[in-house]
Amino acid sequence: MIDPAVVAANVARVRERIRAAGGRDVSLMAVTKGVAPDSIAAVRLAGVTILGESYAQELLDRRSAFEGAQLHFIGRLQSNKVRLVAPLVDCWESVDRPAVATEISRRSPGAAVMVQVNVTGEPTKGGCSPSETAAMVTHCQEAGLSVTGLMAVGSSAGPEAARPGFARLRALVDQLRLSECSMGMSDDLEIAVQEGATMVRIGSGLFGPRPVPRPGPTVGPK
Repeated sequence: MIDPAVVAANVARVRERIRAAGGRDVSLMAVTKGVAPDSIAAVRLAGVTILGESYAQELLDRRSAFEGAQLHFIGRLQSNKVRLVAPLVDCWESVDRPAVATEISRRSPGAAVMVQVNVTGEPTKGGCSPSETAAMVTHCQEAGLSVTGLMAVGSSAGPEAARPGFARLRALVDQLRLSECSMGMSDDLEIAVQEGATMVRIGSGLFGPRPVPRPGPTVGPK
């Protein structure tokens, strides 16, 4: 069992990191990949209202833990999994292919989405290329989806190495006249906030190290 007081202290610590980095009105998302329902309950008790899940099956297995929260899907998503979680998702942050956007629009007309952009060029990361972002946003809008912003994952080379990619994502958000810029995780949130994030996605910084992943196929990023 997780200690709710520890989670509350972690939430306060992360919020202070955001403030110290110059963040104003930066939303905090708790990334729930691999954590138990009692951990989700603890982070909600600590005042976090936005939850991000990466795996469709884990979302289905723990759906009651997400009730009443604003739920974002942040993992790589196969088109055939959209129908399973569409009734539960408030915002889809990992839209990077026309087929996924089309399926979301079919299963959840008018849904809020963010286009994921691969700002690092790393093949292990999801996202469309920066040069394809405008076309992807247009496709989503023409499919009837509400594009609220863009999302990216920072460089695997470390926090400071993430800065150029975060700056590029912020520039794309401004260029496309969108409002949300979802970037920054536990290790690089300060860089993300400095470069203009409006939302950071924090997992281990709130819950501690994740348990060893369960064996078997998944639909989310590693």
